[in-house]
Amino acid sequence: MEGSGGGGGSGGGSPSAPVKQYLQEFSKLFQYYLDKSTPHALYRWIGTFVIASIYVLRVVYLQGFYIVSYGLGIYLLNLLIGFLSPLVDPELDPSNAPMLPTKGSDEFKPFIRRLPEFKFWYSFTKALCIAFVMTFFSMFDVPVFWPILLCYWVVLFVLIMRRQVAHMMKYKYIPFNLGKQKYSGKKSSASSSGSRAD
Repeated sequence: MEGSGGGGGSGGGSPSAPVKQYLQEFSKLFQYYLDKSTPHALYRWIGTFVIASIYVLRVVYLQGFYIVSYGLGIYLLNLLIGFLSPLVDPELDPSNAPMLPTKGSDEFKPFIRRLPEFKFWYSFTKALCIAFVMTFFSMFDVPVFWPILLCYWVVLFVLIMRRQVAHMMKYKYIPFNLGKQKYSGKKSSASSSGSRAD
């Protein structure tokens, strides 16, 4: 009796096995293409801005879902702060903070972000997709006076960016690779061939 009962239990759980297998295969395939897209930052961001444009057009066309857009804007602003902030904040932990070079003879230390570019892009795109799906459900269309939300978001953005820029100036860092030397194989090979010719 116990043996037949055990067999019935395992047989009852088998219909969910193909679903789990399908979800695992889909997860692996999704991760594979996500990994393949990692070095193609420009194309990733172009795709994200296409999705953002479609979302904006939908919100404008429907003339609603402003509270969803406001929540999305606050979340994206939070992501932006992480993207522009150093991994170790010298204000919170000055002992562990990597000192940036101040002289030409100092060793170059690259800027390390608290939120890396790929994670920033992925979270940005995922939030856009979730907000876009929410626009298909009327329960999220809460009636609000959108100009007040927009003004509040703009004021919040200006205040946060001003604080972030002041932090950058105080600790002398730039969260971008502008002006930093990059290795290029062609130039080095040309220079080495030139030195051999001499």
